[in-house]
Amino acid sequence: MSQFEPIPYTDLNSRQKENYNFHKVAARMADYGFNCLRLTDDWQGADFIACHIDGETFLRVQLKGRLVIDRKYRGKGIHIAFILGDAVYVYDHDKLVGHLETNNLIGDASVTWHENGLRSWPSPPSWAINFLEEYMI
Repeated sequence: MSQFEPIPYTDLNSRQKENYNFHKVAARMADYGFNCLRLTDDWQGADFIACHIDGETFLRVQLKGRLVIDRKYRGKGIHIAFILGDAVYVYDHDKLVGHLETNNLIGDASVTWHENGLRSWPSPPSWAINFLEEYMI
């Protein structure tokens, strides 16, 4: 019997899931030359900073459990990271919002976005998968 036993994700509480997801995303980003620094609080909307080995690229990243847009992140240079199956996505929040508005993909009926400033998709629609392709790592 191994000293290490995998723990089912479903057995974790919400804080443990956030820690787990951070480490999974950070490990994937390391493959692309990023060092991820966890923040103790949401600094300017970010859960962590991803610093690239080029010494010039710094991403403020908000960790989420799904595809999401939120008015409070607009104009802050935030990237959103989430895991979907074996894929990790780290997308530019404002570029996604711009894409949605330009292509009228939010729709006038979206009360959650127009009134509350928040919209999320537990399972990304096909247009989102196409948009997110360049942000998959």
